[in-house]
Amino acid sequence: MFITSREKLIIDLVMKTSGKHTPHSLASYLNVSVRTIQRDLKAVENILKPFVLQLNRTTNDGLIIDGKNEHIFKLMQQLSHEHPTDETPEEKKLQLLIKLLHEGSFFKKQVLAKELGVSVTTLASYLDDLTDWLAKFTVELTRKRGVGVSIAGGEANMRKALATYFLFHFHEELLENLYILQKNNKLEGPVLSYFSPDYLLIIDDMVHHLFDRGQTRLADNDYLGLIIHIAITIQRVENQLLLEEEVELVNDESAREFQLISQLGEELKSELSILLTKRDIHYLAVILKGSKLQDSETVDYDSIMLGQIIKNIIQSVSNQLHVDLSRDFSLFQGLLAHMEPSIFRLKHQMGLFNPLTGQIKKKYPVLFMAVRNSLEKEFPDISFPDDEIAFIVLHFGSALLMNEERATIHAVIVCPTGIGTSKMLASRIQKEFTEINSVEIKSMKEIEKSNLDEFDVVISTVRLPFDDVHYILVSPLLNDEDIQMIRSFLQSNIQQLTSKNEYVKDSDKEVRREQSTLQDMLQEMKEVQTSIEAILHNLRVYRKSNADYKQVLKEMVDELEQKELITDTTTVLQKLEYREKIGGLGIPDTNMGLYHCRDSSIHELIFQICHLEQPCVIQGMDGKEVHLKNLLLMLSPEKLSLKEQEILSLISTSLIENDAAMMIFSSSSEAMIRGKLEGLFSDYLQNKWIKE
Repeated sequence: MFITSREKLIIDLVMKTSGKHTPHSLASYLNVSVRTIQRDLKAVENILKPFVLQLNRTTNDGLIIDGKNEHIFKLMQQLSHEHPTDETPEEKKLQLLIKLLHEGSFFKKQVLAKELGVSVTTLASYLDDLTDWLAKFTVELTRKRGVGVSIAGGEANMRKALATYFLFHFHEELLENLYILQKNNKLEGPVLSYFSPDYLLIIDDMVHHLFDRGQTRLADNDYLGLIIHIAITIQRVENQLLLEEEVELVNDESAREFQLISQLGEELKSELSILLTKRDIHYLAVILKGSKLQDSETVDYDSIMLGQIIKNIIQSVSNQLHVDLSRDFSLFQGLLAHMEPSIFRLKHQMGLFNPLTGQIKKKYPVLFMAVRNSLEKEFPDISFPDDEIAFIVLHFGSALLMNEERATIHAVIVCPTGIGTSKMLASRIQKEFTEINSVEIKSMKEIEKSNLDEFDVVISTVRLPFDDVHYILVSPLLNDEDIQMIRSFLQSNIQQLTSKNEYVKDSDKEVRREQSTLQDMLQEMKEVQTSIEAILHNLRVYRKSNADYKQVLKEMVDELEQKELITDTTTVLQKLEYREKIGGLGIPDTNMGLYHCRDSSIHELIFQICHLEQPCVIQGMDGKEVHLKNLLLMLSPEKLSLKEQEILSLISTSLIENDAAMMIFSSSSEAMIRGKLEGLFSDYLQNKWIKE
């Protein structure tokens, strides 16, 4: 039996005072947080199960252990022979990994076993696990008789292996410690026996302010991941464990990721007197480039090639499952946000570990196979591991569950594991509980600034750093036990949940629901109409003989300013130039280039084309040269509604949907292009409202 000293003490206290101790009183008695006690109680429940015993609560939240006397006697006998430890096997393995990675030379097994306080047999089991783990990162753990244990591999791979081990096995502990530090509380000793608390706090503050100033927002997991990668980098640099020549480089040092990490490097040098090398900057920039955006609405819709592939994947999955998801823009948008960094990670062998993969494969085997088939068809040169496929399955799972009925209670989900997971959990909750009217999704950062009194139910997939908030801890996939827990909470708190409601007749409820739905639909129709009218009204097709496409771009933007569609040409041109600098805008296998940006000085949606008499060579989206003859300009205001984004996405993905479309958009015929757009919008309206 594995049991910590605190878990053993909790069992002893509950047995002796049956029903008198609550989680709060235990926390006070043991001088720890209520959150820590809640975590220990979960472990206690698992310890009791083999003895056919249960940990239950009285009406006053008092804790009791229920079961037959002979079972309780067996438990007490067993505990009397147990010698508690306060370190889990994963913590022991982490200590072993840190020692091997940082001290590097050969270690005798007997010495390692003694330092860890385990037997040589247990050490061998730990080494087997670490060997398999490190192999995923091309790091080799060797055991030679008479010589000892050592690790060999590239420095970059060692850093990735250590960072991923922390994030995979100690995610909640890292979040909890970071939260404690953010609240100006001191921590004794290194975090998880490795990280300097001062370094973690400084890095967190720097990263937060760096991204707060810009437009890049990371998903919670990737925000924490970046902090851990930076902390490991500076601590290994301090120990003279430096990167070798073969470190992966970002393609362009003017890229946003490289610039952000370079700026961070300067701040670290100033604050901590630690100098990151250019290789360190490149290494961290690649990590950042492989991170997921927190908000899929920030994705640019000039990702034409990827956008078309995603549409094909959605259509393929729809065909296999006999459902139509092709009109679900939220699904398209979520996949577009997820897939770009996903493909980057796979191409650069930056593995992503998904702790839910096994559950997802078991729960959604058909959907999993359908998604795998579609990915293999659309990406023949990329091998998608099950962990990556599982994340994509979550996006589809969310879309398949969205249209469920809702009712009267307001819930909030705290779910930092990504867009797909949180959406799916919200959909499952709305499906399982018709009482719940609305479900909001908030990240850990957002929840700290929210007024939780606005919600009737707080549901979280991770333990929250609040002692005064009642919340329900569930699995991201919402298993049967979680459903029962939520149902029990709703049933036990009916009076409290209904106290804020104003009851009306059923007929009045139906009228309000219909009016609300009608208002939403009218607003959507208005946004779509305004967007389509703006695109068609502002459409122009020019022919220019200029040899310089940048001059052509300037002339087009100046013309828009004269028509009062733009008020700041300088900023717009700078944004267009920057967009071209960070990635090619030429559409592969065509003579077209799509120049796109958003800015507050742009007043309407604008789509224009200029046919160049003399082709210019520009960089394509695939990094190869494109001979530009048709310059496509797509401009939009900084703030866009979902429907405005959908219209822009509709245009950009239609550019290469087939040979006929490519021929029309490169024809320089305004009549043909206008006709194509009108047909595109007409089909969209037919599918969106008339067929529905």
